[in-house]
Amino acid sequence: MKVKIIIIIVVGGMDSDGDERTPLPVSQRPEWSDVTPLPQDDGPNPVVPIAYSQHFAEIMGYFRAVYSADERSLRTLHLTAEAIYLNAGNYTVWQFRRVIIEALNVDLHEEFDLVEQLASKNSKNYQLWHHRRWVAEKLGTEAVGRELEFTKRIFSNDAKHYHAWSHRQWVLQNLGGWENELAYCNELLEDDVFNNSAWNQRYFVITRHPGLGGIEATIDSEVDYTIKSILIKPENESPWRYLRGLYQNNMQSFVTNPKISALCLNVLTSKVNPVFALSLLLDLISNGFEPNQDLKNAIEAVVPESNSQDSDIAVTICAILEIIDPMRVNYWRWRKNSLHSQAAEGVANLHIH
Repeated sequence: MKVKIIIIIVVGGMDSDGDERTPLPVSQRPEWSDVTPLPQDDGPNPVVPIAYSQHFAEIMGYFRAVYSADERSLRTLHLTAEAIYLNAGNYTVWQFRRVIIEALNVDLHEEFDLVEQLASKNSKNYQLWHHRRWVAEKLGTEAVGRELEFTKRIFSNDAKHYHAWSHRQWVLQNLGGWENELAYCNELLEDDVFNNSAWNQRYFVITRHPGLGGIEATIDSEVDYTIKSILIKPENESPWRYLRGLYQNNMQSFVTNPKISALCLNVLTSKVNPVFALSLLLDLISNGFEPNQDLKNAIEAVVPESNSQDSDIAVTICAILEIIDPMRVNYWRWRKNSLHSQAAEGVANLHIH
């Protein structure tokens, strides 16, 4: 039989006059009269003693007492909630709470309430997410809907919340719920095409979704989707990276797909930020792509005054990127020097043979 509990965190709050209430000390609660708190032992001469509040010191004193006695009861469960509220990073309290939950056979659906109360105050606490995952794992597939909705609420306030994205991916992989995930990515990207977390999630979905067939089955539609997104905001790096990632295991298709080079030409001739188009072209050329004259003209027109006299179009691209992308000037200089070194090595090999 499951034990149903009402999770009440006795931490004060506000009274009717708007002043902060002081919670009833544990020592004044009748149900704790049989327990002697254990004070923290910092040794005889602590170097930098921490000035804990009286309330915090008392809660932890009683917690140490019941922890030492391994008391697994409803009152200790409630006490852990108070201790966690005061310090949500105390992994010992969280761990003991899980021990108590299992011992009492607590209704795990109600345990989510505690986590959501804490998440409303500090949603980036590692212990909180570890505990929520533990609860979800215990509940199995029946937790899927609640967990996906919970992370959605987190994203409504912080679209790039690392812990929430990690949790969502864990839920999908271990408990299911893939059915509407690609549509959810579409929704996020329609709201903000610069949301790199949504782009990352989209890649996660097309590569892990058990019903989509992987990149091989979706690449045509994904390329079309990504190109459309790029043309809306060519200065957005995320879809360019996404497009490149679609071909990480198929360089031949990357080089030979005419849509890729046509995209680069479109951007270069549109008088918008050309950095990412040139960078992608450099990757194409490095893998054997031969640009036509239209592309060469478009490349050289980006910075006519660059005065690159090199016949190697890849070197010309690097020289242009040194000028228009000063943040990564050292990288582009390194790429250019690497190309010169490769060319020199090739000439030397010809003489040897």
